[in-house]
Amino acid sequence: MTAQRLEPGNTAPDFTLPDQDGASVSLHDLRGRKVILYFYPAAMTPGCTTEACDFRDSLASLQGAGY
Repeated sequence: MTAQRLEPGNTAPDFTLPDQDGASVSLHDLRGRKVILYFYPAAMTPGCTTEACDFRDSLASLQGAGY
């Protein structure tokens, strides 16, 4: 696998990964929809907690924008 840094607005390569419940989610199933890809390097760290809380706190605004 080749590491690829994406910039905002780039089309992400297709992938399939498990969600928080273990169900498979493929990016190709979400094509045509607005999505936010949320990855973090290590769980239970201040950075990932801050980012997760920001998503939670911004949920209404994100949903209003079609995410």
